[in-house]
Amino acid sequence: MRVLLAENDRNIASFVTKGLREQGFWVDHVTNGEDAFHLALHESYDVALVDVMLPKLNGLSLIEEMRLSKVNTPVIILSDESSVEGRGTGFQKRSDDYLTKPFAFSELLARIRALICRGTGASELTCLSLGDLSMDLLKRQVTRSGKLIDLQVREFALLEFLIRNAGQVVSKTAIMEHVWNYNFDHRSNVVEVHMCRLREKIEGGFVKKLIHTIKGVGYVLREDQ
Repeated sequence: MRVLLAENDRNIASFVTKGLREQGFWVDHVTNGEDAFHLALHESYDVALVDVMLPKLNGLSLIEEMRLSKVNTPVIILSDESSVEGRGTGFQKRSDDYLTKPFAFSELLARIRALICRGTGASELTCLSLGDLSMDLLKRQVTRSGKLIDLQVREFALLEFLIRNAGQVVSKTAIMEHVWNYNFDHRSNVVEVHMCRLREKIEGGFVKKLIHTIKGVGYVLREDQ
C-alpha cells in the first residue's frame, strides 16, 4: 500500500514514516504542498496524509486542488486545530478524515486502514480472508487452516494487495506501484521472485492453489473450483 505524507514537521514525519514502513507501507514524504500536489497528480496512492500548515500550498488548498483535478485519493488531515470549526472546514474541502496532533500511531494506522477498506469495499478492518487463508493486519500474522505462516515485510504487503483484490487480475505494473513503488521496468523480475516465494509459503503442503498466473496479464488470488 502506498501513502503520500505531506508533513512539514520533521519529527512527526519521521515518526509516521518509520511506523508505516514497519507495517509494510511504502511512504513518499514531502514537506510542501506544491510537491505533494505534483505527486498526487502523477502517482497512485491508497491514502494521503496532509498537514494543514504546509508551505507554498497549504493543506486545505492542496486538497481543494486535488479534488478539482479529479484526484480522489482518500485524505486524512493532520492538524493542531481541534475545534469543530476546523474539522468542518477540512470536510468542506472534501477530506475523508481528520486527526488532531499529537496522535497515537495506532490511531493513525486504524484510520488509514479504515479508509483503505472503505475504498476497496472490504467489510473487515483488521482481518482479511480467502477460504482457509487469513490475515490479521494488526498482529501481522498469516494463517492457513490454522497453520501460522511466516512472511517477510514485502511478502506480507504483496499478499495483502492480492487479497484486497481477490478474484481480480492485477498486473505486474500495479503490483510494483503498490508494493514496491517502482516505476514499471519490464526487465525487473522482482515481482516474479517474490511471487514464487509467497506461493511456496502459502501453498506448500496444501492441495488447493490460491495464486494463479494469467499469462501476459498478471496474477489473481482465488480458490480453485
